[in-house]
Amino acid sequence: MSEISNSDSDNLVALHDWINNACSNGAVPVVTGLNGDMDTVGSAISLAASNANMMACGLHLGRVSKRVCGELSAPFRKISNFADFPKNLGGIIFVDAASPSQIGIELPENIPKCIIDHHVSNEWDIGDSDLLVKMPVSATTEIVAKYLNAHSPETLTESVRKLLLAGLLTDSGRFKHNQKESFNTADLILNGSNIDYARFVEWLESNEINSSERGSLLRGLQRAKATESGDWSIVHSYCGTLEGRLASLLLGIGHDISLVSRNRDGETRLTARATKDATSQGLSLAKIMTSVAQQIGGEGGGHDGAAGWSGNVDRITAESSFISHVAKISRSVE
Repeated sequence: MSEISNSDSDNLVALHDWINNACSNGAVPVVTGLNGDMDTVGSAISLAASNANMMACGLHLGRVSKRVCGELSAPFRKISNFADFPKNLGGIIFVDAASPSQIGIELPENIPKCIIDHHVSNEWDIGDSDLLVKMPVSATTEIVAKYLNAHSPETLTESVRKLLLAGLLTDSGRFKHNQKESFNTADLILNGSNIDYARFVEWLESNEINSSERGSLLRGLQRAKATESGDWSIVHSYCGTLEGRLASLLLGIGHDISLVSRNRDGETRLTARATKDATSQGLSLAKIMTSVAQQIGGEGGGHDGAAGWSGNVDRITAESSFISHVAKISRSVE
């Protein structure tokens, strides 16, 4: 098992060696997580830019990712299944996915794989030819930025820096959920560039929400209810889109946890956020979502302060499972 657990430097050296070996044996797709958010897409495109034999690809581009990639003319290939990969593969890299199910396609067997991720939970099976690079950072783009800075600094063009910065900003809620080290990574990305940070943030946030989506968020706010679950207070609601944005808005009301559910095409999805005080006092949303999946099926995981679950049960059952698991956790006193 090739999981690296020493220093960041050891992780990055192991990653560099794995990439060089895989690329010498054939094409290496860099596959994004199923949700296609800016962190996974920015990580894949930036990493793929470091070697001509790598290609960023995935099932889906999220709305922000699609707009940013269009503005920056960033190369990304949409795929639907394994048949869309090149014939001669030296390996496959998966970025920002805590389990194979978060990729969305059936994975080929007997091909070396490398997983680059930052989630608390992990459900990958790592073989002898595989590599798991998992660092305690706030976004996968942090790992990629550090790798490129150490092993392929020429790859850090203005466009690549913008992709990395966009992934870091969006995955952390504009630094609301970041660790201290994330600011060092932001400085690494910006140092030596011509990026005007304030203008970049303004550009990233412009036109993120249209009038229809604003209406959906307002209705979600109107439906919000408060629940006490053991030692914790939860504010919860449901909506049809922008669950993460609604969860962040609800958390500002002052509860320990916000929970937003969505049901579409027979699939239910839960999105949760927690305050820093709550996570420092023993709460881990990633572990709770994993427990929900174990109880009612589906897939769950994420971070201590931001996590999700998806499955085929109804919305009320999923919410009830989440709330009951929260109640089992005792609040620790700092």
